[in-house]
Amino acid sequence: MILRSARSPFVIIPLLLTLGISALLFLRLPFNGTNVLGHGPEKPRLRPHPIYKEERKDIPPPLPEYFPAAAKAKSPADLPPVPSWNRPPKEHVPEKTRLYIGFTRYWPLLQQVIVAYITGGWPPEDIYVVENTGTFDANRHGRLTSQNPFYMDYHRLTKVFGVNIITMPSLQTFAQLQNFYLSEAINNELDFYFWGHMDVVPQSWEDREPYKSLYMRAVETVREAQKPDYKEKPWAIQFFSYDWFAAVNTKSFVEVGGWDTFVSYYGTDCDMHSRIAMQGLKTPIADAGKVFDVGKSLDDLEILYRRRPKEKASRDIESGVNNTETSSAYGGSAEEDTRGSENWKKLQETLQAMADEKVADSFRNSWQKRQKGGQ
Repeated sequence: MILRSARSPFVIIPLLLTLGISALLFLRLPFNGTNVLGHGPEKPRLRPHPIYKEERKDIPPPLPEYFPAAAKAKSPADLPPVPSWNRPPKEHVPEKTRLYIGFTRYWPLLQQVIVAYITGGWPPEDIYVVENTGTFDANRHGRLTSQNPFYMDYHRLTKVFGVNIITMPSLQTFAQLQNFYLSEAINNELDFYFWGHMDVVPQSWEDREPYKSLYMRAVETVREAQKPDYKEKPWAIQFFSYDWFAAVNTKSFVEVGGWDTFVSYYGTDCDMHSRIAMQGLKTPIADAGKVFDVGKSLDDLEILYRRRPKEKASRDIESGVNNTETSSAYGGSAEEDTRGSENWKKLQETLQAMADEKVADSFRNSWQKRQKGGQ
């Protein structure tokens, strides 16, 4: 009875299938490192591995030095003196005059704007560079090289120029950065504050009488705006040269509600200024000096200290060739120039040529991609 049931197709067929599958599996199993069919060792199955870029062989050289005197300096005392006609008052003005300058990339332009404000009379201790690089404390510890877009010379800014640095914990958008300025003003009880772009060169009107420095003209503008009989009340922002350089009324910006961080980049300007207008606030046009919008650095920033040059500095505007050398053409025993001199006029012409060059560039902010990469 049992043998008869074993010959049943319902038993034999599954049994044969089982034996066949077992035989196939046996043939694929390794035996002393070799499978039965003798095809050599079984290749291990590897997980997919990321494909890395080849290491760069054309390592770019460090950026040129655009301020040789500052490179050698250890403190502000080692720099040329601020022009005598632009020196800030010995006693600070009664007003709090904080100036915020945001930085994300391209150190030469940041250095240039800082030197321009200092030589225009702005007290260094009132200048705040807001480091918006997203690199945490890398710059403070000197971990980036000059070809890294986010590099800046932390030591030179704080120890040689004497300005302040606030490092943001993460990369901020334009609107977020503006709200940070406003938050700083609220927390420090500032009735107003100044802010400016990093790719500009502000200049005092040396040919106007009665003479006042860029700094003192800016201070007197907001001082006048705080008076009860100010004709442009209520005001929200003073445009010295649109927002390349501007003064903000803290109370007015709080009333409007600050910047909308969900409106991206250039659109956020339109949104904020529209809400300012709808709130019935004014945006007067002010004048503290000429502000040049540029995309390059002067060959030697010591020219901004208004010393008589030892030799004529050259710059090829059309070709963009920078003739910077390690030695300064202005420092050492060079004496102070006279206010509104021919040298000053030539400097204004050079800055205007640099501004025209930037406007002529189809991608006007091409300076943001000038660095070639680095550690």
